[in-house]
Amino acid sequence: MSVMCVVGTQWGDEGKGKIVDYVSSEADFVIRFQGSDNAGHSVINQYGEFGLHLIPSGIFHTQATNLLGPGTGINVESFMQELASLRKSAPELEMEKRILIAERAHVIMPYHLSIDSAEEEGRGELVQGTTRRGNGPVYSDKTARSGVVVADLFEEEYLRRYLPHVIRQKNLYLEAVLGADPVDAGEMIERCLAWGEQIRPYVVDSFPIIKGALEQNKNIVLEGQLGIMRDLDWGHYPYVTSSSPSAGGASTGAGISPNQIDKVIGVAKAFTSSVGEGPFPTELNDEVGEKLRIQGQEFGVSTGRPRRVGWMDTVAVKFASALNGLTGLALTKIDLLDSFRNIPICTAYKVRGKQIDWVPNTHQLYRAEPVYEELPGWNQPTAGISEWEDLPPEAQNYVLRIEEHIGVPVQFIGTGRHRDNIIARNHKI
Repeated sequence: MSVMCVVGTQWGDEGKGKIVDYVSSEADFVIRFQGSDNAGHSVINQYGEFGLHLIPSGIFHTQATNLLGPGTGINVESFMQELASLRKSAPELEMEKRILIAERAHVIMPYHLSIDSAEEEGRGELVQGTTRRGNGPVYSDKTARSGVVVADLFEEEYLRRYLPHVIRQKNLYLEAVLGADPVDAGEMIERCLAWGEQIRPYVVDSFPIIKGALEQNKNIVLEGQLGIMRDLDWGHYPYVTSSSPSAGGASTGAGISPNQIDKVIGVAKAFTSSVGEGPFPTELNDEVGEKLRIQGQEFGVSTGRPRRVGWMDTVAVKFASALNGLTGLALTKIDLLDSFRNIPICTAYKVRGKQIDWVPNTHQLYRAEPVYEELPGWNQPTAGISEWEDLPPEAQNYVLRIEEHIGVPVQFIGTGRHRDNIIARNHKI
């Protein structure tokens, strides 16, 4: 049995979808453990190019059952649209037979989207860069114990008692504070009941399923979204997501005890990118950054927003390694550095004259100046290379230097966007 957790080690957008798709070739279960459709994972394989927002990236492997775990937020309409799109693209995979939704997952309601959008509009220059898909409000309701879980969708009597009370409170906030339109409780109840019928074939009590999988020594892959710099506790708050995309979050969000997770693979780009607001020490606001953005097609999967880009920040990745207990690292998009004569990597920060090698709080991170080590580039194509020995010596040195700074072996190296554009180095799935 292997339980592998795949986590982001930067600001998100590291290429986790590609890595999950790759390592799921021998997985029995792939579990999304947190987040909603507010972020996306890009997957390119023999079936086409996909932007997955809710459905786990293991869906393209016919032996793998894919579960949206209790820690996720479910926009039912978005889920149904995504499933229909996938079914149309690759009907032979019979994806609808291999996708499950945990009955304890929370439901994103229309008022969550209204609140998200109105709150972001009201922040003015303090905008946080949310995707306005209701992610923050659904997790707020979860914590405040005023949410709707998937299991509620099948309990009409309960919904008719419970939802009017919740919606009275939401309407007061929407109208009096945010100046937004109220929602109709009766309409929300009917919509919930309709949603329940739509997703009924996919809804399960995930606990006995996962418990049985562990007892039968099945291989499980845990998939999160975003990265540690967007973690609710350890990211640059408040420019964070509303859940924990860490290995610790995977344990609670999937329902697997920490001591059963035996592999934690951190994913990092060979450079760094970010969608959203907040400090970003190695950001490049020049022609070099624009070159990386255009060549790397660095635009958000969910929003289409241009990503901010910068040089590799080993401080952030080392920080993520310590917090997640990484056993290995996947370094993606190394081919995007093929044309650079020299390639800096950030090895420390200077904050008010003091050099540190960890990520400080948000205010201090805004003040952080990157300390760079410059490495020679390789000035030759690496796209599509699948063997370590075929990488140019300078590219090998770049990988090994990052490995040395992080203190974790680089087990995967991405050399392109397709599933097969990868070097599996010193790794067994």
